[in-house]
Amino acid sequence: MIAIHKSSSGFSGSWIKYCAENSILYKEVNCYDTDIVKHLKGCKALLWHHHHSLTKDAIFAKQLLFAIEQAGIKVFPNFNTGWHFDDKLGQKYLLEAIEAPIAPTYVFYNKMDAINWAYETTFPKVFKLRCGAGSLNVKKVRDKASAINLINKAFSRGFERYNRIENLRENLRFFRKRKSNFVKLLKSFIRIIVSTEYSRTHRNEKGYIMFQDFIPDNKFDIRVITIGERAFAIKRIVREGDFRASGSGNLVYNRDEIDINCVRIAFEVTKKLKAQVVGYDFVFDKENNPLIVEINYGYAHESYFDCPGFWDINLNWHQQKFDSTNWIIDLLID
Repeated sequence: MIAIHKSSSGFSGSWIKYCAENSILYKEVNCYDTDIVKHLKGCKALLWHHHHSLTKDAIFAKQLLFAIEQAGIKVFPNFNTGWHFDDKLGQKYLLEAIEAPIAPTYVFYNKMDAINWAYETTFPKVFKLRCGAGSLNVKKVRDKASAINLINKAFSRGFERYNRIENLRENLRFFRKRKSNFVKLLKSFIRIIVSTEYSRTHRNEKGYIMFQDFIPDNKFDIRVITIGERAFAIKRIVREGDFRASGSGNLVYNRDEIDINCVRIAFEVTKKLKAQVVGYDFVFDKENNPLIVEINYGYAHESYFDCPGFWDINLNWHQQKFDSTNWIIDLLID
């Protein structure tokens, strides 16, 4: 029997449907229960698509899953897959350690070290917080003065995890393109005054500063997701007048638009990470070499229903529709 944390969002609905349709024995559990460990007795696996912006998830999801894994129960995401989730600092060190092709990233934990670096480096650079998705905590830094302003803020009051202004801009953009509704837009206006529970619960991000080399002339990025020995990909066009592709909502599913080198690298890195699922964001340098800018275990799976097929680990193409969340179940019951 496998246990699935039931949620109104994420993978759980698809998991439950797949189990029901394929006579896979499962039970729904609530990972927030104080006696969750007791409820997992007799289960061979626990699946929980925890989310970085949910307060309760951010507090203890990784710890619970690792604890359950130590008891000999399979989990998703397991430690290798999930410990670096929503942690770009951890991803920097991890990808450097395994010599993955990444966009050069710089982190400082001392204000003067950061300022000295800002005087010596070239610009533009990209500023990132360790947490956040959809490019909301990502900013292009055009010059030394801008970098020093960010450094001063990082080592004083810090940065809210939830970027209220950027969230409002994004909702306005989607609303104008008729990809969002008025209720979401209204909520983003309200959040200018009353921030999210997640942001109020967690302290500001401070005590460190992180920059990444700006890789110019990228009009898109390539998102590749590996699950076991299968991979699928989309092309994401950058926002108009911007450099960010993540969260743009402008997606291309044509297989011919995907650089196969991104798929190859994704499989190679996933093998080194010994991970179940990894989503990779690739950009390209001047020589058209793919560079990883970020990794993630979670993704909006509905956005990939229009993918025309997938690659196997030998880079053979399989032309067929799929629900990628089903493959995660298959990984745990094999």
